[in-house]
This record gives sequence, structure tokens and C-alpha cells, in this order.
Amino acid sequence: MKRLLLTAVLACSATALADVRVGVIVSGTGPAASLGIPERNTVALLPQTIAGQKVVYTILDDASDTTAAVTAARKLVQENKVDLLIGTTTTPASLAMIDVAAESKTPMISLAASESIIKPVDARRSWVFKTPQTDALMAAAIVAHMASTGVKTVGYIGFNDAYGEGWLAELQKSAAARGLKVVATERYARTDTSVTGQVLKVVAARPDAVLIGASGVPAVLPQKALKDRGYAGKIYQTHGVANADFLRVGGKDVEGAILPAGPVLVADQLPATNPNRKVGLAYVNLYEGKYGQGSVSTFGAHLWDAGLVMQKAIPQALKKAKPGTPEFRSALRDAIEGTRNVIGAHGIFNYGPSDHLGLDARSRVMVQVVNGTWKLLK
Repeated sequence: MKRLLLTAVLACSATALADVRVGVIVSGTGPAASLGIPERNTVALLPQTIAGQKVVYTILDDASDTTAAVTAARKLVQENKVDLLIGTTTTPASLAMIDVAAESKTPMISLAASESIIKPVDARRSWVFKTPQTDALMAAAIVAHMASTGVKTVGYIGFNDAYGEGWLAELQKSAAARGLKVVATERYARTDTSVTGQVLKVVAARPDAVLIGASGVPAVLPQKALKDRGYAGKIYQTHGVANADFLRVGGKDVEGAILPAGPVLVADQLPATNPNRKVGLAYVNLYEGKYGQGSVSTFGAHLWDAGLVMQKAIPQALKKAKPGTPEFRSALRDAIEGTRNVIGAHGIFNYGPSDHLGLDARSRVMVQVVNGTWKLLK
């Protein structure tokens, strides 16, 4: 009898171990919640089986906190024995999670923007990939638009963390290459309720345009303050604001904002020849069919794209090892790195040994807030 029980336990354990386990960390609460909630919602739209193998998703909320994100990542790799980490929402927390992925040798697909998450592809970052466009890719698009519209001087106000600093560095780099001068730089915290002092300094420098290096609802604050102080120049935002909550909270204060975004944001405005139109519209229809008209955002689409990459890579890894083993995690890492020509909602992914973003200029479009909605700029 004891032998039969032991055999049954071992059989159950083997079956459980055979499931592909995916750990998802998002900022479902806190300052980045407007980004994290659609990411969390998108998990329900991902497949439950891939290549005949059951996929089990465990979702944890880091509350927009870096320490909580690291704790969640350690829990997922140590207790849940996940084969893949997806997340998290913000740049500082994603950067902090890199060590967990590297130490445990668990592949990770970040949902945050900064290029520093995946560059340089060293021993630690060899385990880390991402789906959102980088600050470098998007900053180049912003500065190109500035230059084409006669902007000569630029002011900057952004988060006082890795996201904001990364954007400032990329703005300065792209501006220098185009002959634009950055005349003022200011910082603020994601949780601040006033940026009056910083905005007064920016306005005093009289820039032709201002870039706000922030994401989510907290990005409304500087733009409102600029409008309140009578600033009449162009105001640019990052792709970190491309969701309905930014429009809802900002209202007339964010009218006219210009930003780069993934093509999914304006999928219905893309030409029929755009390869991302079909995938983008499919995601929009699927998401809004479950969560309501107008509920979709580009942030959920980043997780959707991570799911598409995962669906391409897992069958390849299964040919080499069983889920729940170090060999499978290593094979999955290699398969993600070898992913080619995956058409996502945001772009076409072609990863490689030195490129863990996999996107090019086709992954960005310039849009403007017009009459409370997103308009594709031709």
C-alpha cells in the first residue's frame, strides 16, 4: 500500500512538473497602476496550452514598488518554480529584477521601457528580453519630429528615477545629433502633487518645446502646470502615457500633446498595408470584447506581444527539455533569443544575441491628442 501511495505521489508530482509555469509581475496598484492593470487583464487572454502543454500563470502585484517586485520575482522562481518571468511594469523595478533572473537562470521578458534593461547584453542581461519600445528608439522619433517642425530649444521635466534619467540621456543624445539645445532639465517624483517650482524654471528658459519624461497618470501633472503658466510651445510626452486613463484624467490639459506610440494605439488608422494593423485590431477587439469598449491600452499589448513571443519559443524549448528543469529554462532562453519575424501588436520582433528588444523603426508612430482622443500624425 505504501509503495502504491508513493508511486501515486510521484506520478502527480511528475504531472505537475510537466506544466509550463509562467510568473507574471505587474504594477496592479500604486502610481503605475494605469499601466499595470491592462497588463494584468491581458493574461486572461493568453493561451492555456501551447504545443499540447498546459501553461499555468501566476500573477503577482508589485504595487509599483521596486522592493516588492524583487520579492515577488524571488517567490516565483523559488516557490512557484516558474520557467519564465514576465514583467514588471516599471523601469526601476525591472532593472532590480535582472539579478533574480540571472541568478536563477530564468528567462525574463520585461514590460518596461528603458534600454538599460537589455543593454549591454552581458552575462546578467543574457537572460532578459523586453517587448516595449526603448526610450532610445522613441526619443529619436520625438527629436526628429521636433526638428521637422522648427524646434531649436527643448526643456525637460521627468521622473527622478531610472525612467526619467534614461529619457533625459536619450533626449540629450538625439538632440545633440540634430543640433537642438536642451536649455532646462527638472525632476519630480511619481507621487508628487505639485511641480510648480520645476515648471517655473522650465518656462523661464523659454524653450520652443518641452518633453515630459514620465508615464501613466502622473505624467498629467507637468503638462497641466505648463498650461496653467501659459506655456504656448509644443509639449511632448513619452509612450508611457498611451492609455485611456491619461486622457481621462488629463482632459483638456493634455490636449495637443505629441508622443511616439506603438502602432496598436491607432490600429484602425493604419493603412491596410501595415503588417501590424491586423494583429493590433485583433488584440483590440479581443480585449474590448472582454473588458468593454475603449478599455484597451498599449500597455496590455506589450504583455500580449510577450505572449506571442512565448508561443513561438516554448515549442522549440519543448523539443530539448521538460518544463520545470534548468535545461528547459536554458532552452527557452535560447529559443526566445532565436525568435524571428513575430508580428505583434507593437511591431515585428527579431531578437538576436546582441539584440534583446528585437524591434526597429516600424514599431513606432507619432500621434497627437486631438479632441480627447489619439490621432495618427502622417
